[in-house]
Amino acid sequence: MYEEPYKWVEAVGNRRQYLDEQFKQGSPVVALSYDSGILLLTVSKGTPKLYEIYDRLALGGMGHPADLEKIRFSLLEMAHVEGFNRSPSDVTGGRMVKYGIAPVIKQAFEEIFKAPFIAKIVLAELGQKAGKDSLLVINYDGTFEEGAHCAVLAASKPVERDMVAYLKQQAPSPPSLEQACGIALRAWTLGDRAQRKAGETMSGPSPETTQEPAAMDTAALYAHLRDSVAEKTIECALLDRSQSGSSKYRAVTPGELGRLLPKDIGIAFP
Repeated sequence: MYEEPYKWVEAVGNRRQYLDEQFKQGSPVVALSYDSGILLLTVSKGTPKLYEIYDRLALGGMGHPADLEKIRFSLLEMAHVEGFNRSPSDVTGGRMVKYGIAPVIKQAFEEIFKAPFIAKIVLAELGQKAGKDSLLVINYDGTFEEGAHCAVLAASKPVERDMVAYLKQQAPSPPSLEQACGIALRAWTLGDRAQRKAGETMSGPSPETTQEPAAMDTAALYAHLRDSVAEKTIECALLDRSQSGSSKYRAVTPGELGRLLPKDIGIAFP
């Protein structure tokens, strides 16, 4: 009888170890507020990782595509039921996370005889005014953190901290859309590079843990980016406050993205 709690704690620990391994090859996600809204950016291969949830809500995720799709569908259903039964103004990111998806993810993680969600998500909510945006990051165990100006998803907490530090150091307040695109892409590259280095060096500190993110050379980041996006797609979406109509979400086309990103990036867009 006394062994049961210990066995549960041990099983949860093993589950964390298993899930951490699953994210090592995942693509980071960056969310960054700019002067007219929120930008979400990642790099994907075939399966989209950025989605519209409701008029002013967008989702970015990393993990197993099937689990991300389950979470996306659950959030869509919650948002539209809430909007129908109450009003669109009642559909908020905080409500969707705290009373909706976070308890579901937590329950799946703690029920050790069932499969957990192999997914991390960021839910972006566009504020009515600049500076009022909300970004909620939900981990695979159902814990969540709320921020205002930037948020990231990556394979580990140290990588996420480096990415956030880079965003805070590089981004003016608030950045333009062009500035936000370049900064977000470099932050993504910083995270992807750190994840790969961590995978190659299983013991000892990685280079990313021993130097300041701002010290990373932009040319080196762009070189890594060009290698990383071969046969992949830079995926970018906006919650645009200036867009007419109730829905503020729009995907950025490759042509538009090519015009927004720095010219020295060295990547051709259709």
